Amino acid sequence: MRSSNPVFSRRGFSRDNGYAGFNTAPQAGYAQGNPYAQAGNPYATNPYAQQDQQYGAPQAPVTTDRMTMDDVVMRSATTLGVVALGAVLAWALLPVSPGSFGLAIGSALVAMVLALVQSFKRTPSPALILGYAAFEGVFLGVISEMYNSAWSGAPFQAVLGTMAVSGATLLVYKAGWIRVTARYARIGLAIAMAFIVVMAVNLLLVAFGVAEDGGLRSFGPLGAIVGIIAILLGAFFLTLDFKQIEDGIAYGAPRNEAWLAAFGLTLTLVWIYVEMLRLVAIFSSND
Repeated sequence: MRSSNPVFSRRGFSRDNGYAGFNTAPQAGYAQGNPYAQAGNPYATNPYAQQDQQYGAPQAPVTTDRMTMDDVVMRSATTLGVVALGAVLAWALLPVSPGSFGLAIGSALVAMVLALVQSFKRTPSPALILGYAAFEGVFLGVISEMYNSAWSGAPFQAVLGTMAVSGATLLVYKAGWIRVTARYARIGLAIAMAFIVVMAVNLLLVAFGVAEDGGLRSFGPLGAIVGIIAILLGAFFLTLDFKQIEDGIAYGAPRNEAWLAAFGLTLTLVWIYVEMLRLVAIFSSND
């Protein structure tokens, strides 16, 4: 089962060279501290791995630096810091105007292109990831300022909401209340794809004047329900991210792939923040 995030859709931190091995048994020898004893580890670099497997010999351990949780935290902090810096500068330097909105849309498109390029690369590129973060930050800064001018304090509330959703999701995941299995991933991804298709159709209906006031994305009760569903999907994506990162650490992913973890987490957190921003605005409009 491929991960939901584009960054994990090609390789990710998985147990079968590109696909998430949810609910699979640990590799032989892992309990004794050797995660490389069985063939199939995508990060085992022994050139004689196939011969070793054929004749029953264990693979040689990976000699390159391995990714750790500290690496993931540091890269994620760096990437999110660039997003925040871009947002602060855009908010401070760009006034609310049609021109600023156009710049925000342009920045979002550039960020999307950079994200797609990175997701199709075989190796992580810090320059692409940080470039994506910078342009995404400009987009979020302009949009947040526009929302703040209409609903004072909405961005601050959205940040708190994003932190609350992320923290609660991590707590639930670490407590084992959610088990990321293949069945869980299939059902969640099916719902996510259906949601995206429905939103795309809704956008077309609004663009052609068939649906008024934003259709399903209106600022009424229906829009609030759709926003809540979107945030729940964001939490679902986070659980997949957490699982992929755990697998990467357990299976000895190279250290530079911590950038992929940072990239995937940033994509998901931006999704949650934008949806939370809309939800705060909806509730503020109906007060």
